[in-house]
Amino acid sequence: MPSTVTSRRRQLGNELRRARIAAAMTQQDVAELLACGQGKVNKIESGAVAVKMADLNRMLDAFGAAPSEADLMRDLARANTSQRGQWSGYRSAVPQWFRTFTDLEPAASEILSWHGERIPGPLQSEHYMLTQFGENRSYDVTSLLRNRLDRKQVFDLPRPPAYRFILGEGAFLRIPGGQKPSVVLDQLEHLLDLERRYPKVSVHVLPFTARLAHIPNDFTLMRFADGTRDFAFVEHVAGGLYLDDQDDFELFVDAWDKLRGAALERSDSVDHLQKLADEHRAEIDF
Repeated sequence: MPSTVTSRRRQLGNELRRARIAAAMTQQDVAELLACGQGKVNKIESGAVAVKMADLNRMLDAFGAAPSEADLMRDLARANTSQRGQWSGYRSAVPQWFRTFTDLEPAASEILSWHGERIPGPLQSEHYMLTQFGENRSYDVTSLLRNRLDRKQVFDLPRPPAYRFILGEGAFLRIPGGQKPSVVLDQLEHLLDLERRYPKVSVHVLPFTARLAHIPNDFTLMRFADGTRDFAFVEHVAGGLYLDDQDDFELFVDAWDKLRGAALERSDSVDHLQKLADEHRAEIDF
């Protein structure tokens, strides 16, 4: 999988966390070593901020890191400071907390995404996007559209992640701007085209009749093969949460498994989407 600035930063943070714990040191111990707050050490270990080489060397000396481990962490730190994130050019349109998500997308080995009443960005057709941005009265529609289209490049990577989506049946009813047959049809045809073109993209529909105790809020799981810590991402009105605690992550995996077990199989989902597309096409022709 391709490495990104964000994935390398998170990988470095994971390595530093492991080395600190092996040295029986706390984050507060490291904060005193670096003459900073414990919050900064936490951000370094979570990959939220870069670490200066001088501070890294102080930590490696204090941890007693083996030469091979120290070399790996120095290489990761140098790569982080020499490049900018892929999405840094979209600062005016996309918040920093979400640029972290999009920077990690191409580095993942598997992405599991659940959305109950909306079509997620990578799956949106251009007509759907423009309608959504128009309803939001977004001030920079051009940048938003370009960013959303650029994200779709993840499907065309030489080794793309296995990107698996579960969409609630309500996602095809809760359309930006209300039920517009032309927007719905364009979105449905786009999904069917993605299914045909990309074998590693799968869409499963969760019908209203699914037998589940409850429906969780939208979330996405990312798994990595390069040492980056797996995490669950939950978006909310004020930002997004990145949850990489193993116990928390496993709870989301369990929720995904229940949704997947109740959703239609891939071929049945394609048939369902095709039937909806035919119904909306007939409505437009009429």
